[in-house]
Amino acid sequence: MRKLLSFSAVLAVIAVSACTQNINPTDTDRALIGAGAGAVIADLAGENVLGGAAIGAAGGALCDDVRLCQ
Repeated sequence: MRKLLSFSAVLAVIAVSACTQNINPTDTDRALIGAGAGAVIADLAGENVLGGAAIGAAGGALCDDVRLCQ
């Protein structure tokens, strides 16, 4: 059951991230996508999911400020 949930979460993150390809996403959009990706990666690694989501959200919100996701 846990693997099915993790796999479903990965698919959801991929689907959501594909939605931003033809638009200009805001910091909030990127933070939400980053939080989802961070939570999934942390869960798959067996780490703290909330911590992974926080790190992913910060990375997503700030990635355009350092010109990584333009």
